[in-house]
Amino acid sequence: MKTQAVIDYIVSWLADYCSRSGQNGFVAGVSGGVDSAVTSALCAKTGRHVYALSMPIYQADDQQVRAQRHMEWLTERFGNVYARTVDLSPVFDGFRQVLSPDIQEDLVMANTRSRIRMTTLYAFAGRYKLLVAGTGNKVEDFGVGFFTKYGDGGVDLSPLADLMKSEVRMLAREMGILSEITDAVPTDGLFDDSRSDEEQLGASYDELEWAMQFVESGEDEDRLTGRQKDVLSLYRRLNRANRHKTEPIPVAQIPEEFLE
Repeated sequence: MKTQAVIDYIVSWLADYCSRSGQNGFVAGVSGGVDSAVTSALCAKTGRHVYALSMPIYQADDQQVRAQRHMEWLTERFGNVYARTVDLSPVFDGFRQVLSPDIQEDLVMANTRSRIRMTTLYAFAGRYKLLVAGTGNKVEDFGVGFFTKYGDGGVDLSPLADLMKSEVRMLAREMGILSEITDAVPTDGLFDDSRSDEEQLGASYDELEWAMQFVESGEDEDRLTGRQKDVLSLYRRLNRANRHKTEPIPVAQIPEEFLE
């Protein structure tokens, strides 16, 4: 991949979209992971106003430290970046208190964290006329649907959604993103035990990228090994289960004769 050409293209695409939308810039959540680091850096390169928000909700120390270091890295290099930390733990606690215990299942509360962050991003976006920049990559957004509907999936534009995770890392290295972020074990940070993405998904990003590319190629499955067959089966199962997230919202098309 021609990494610098891709960087230049995305930066130009972001700047053009921002101009056509009549907004002042971008707001991006910063988690301490490579996707959010690359997204916020690409936005910064446009020269528009960029708010980089760290939004911890009982975050693991290593995740929060990486997020802070990346925001420092951004503000040292770009005068158009405004870094803010908004501790959302009290908001999460307040919401949890009004839910009955039977609703407070792990996944439900993990998705709630993501949706509280989305609301915060849009609060800044509304106040400062900004676009919410998504951080999802191609496997997450269109392969296995590994995001929260109306959480981190609630964005205005997606600069990384045509890039695999491995390609996002390539951009990170080209831009000089801190190695501790580029090489960090991917995690969404939505669970108290800080489980990794691989532990949640059942396969690594490299394996899921292979499965996505294999499905798109239409190759014969007979030559696959045991692990490859398992990963392909997992990919297809996740893809089917999460199509309600990866496909457009269905609209009830009313027959014309009912409208006459």
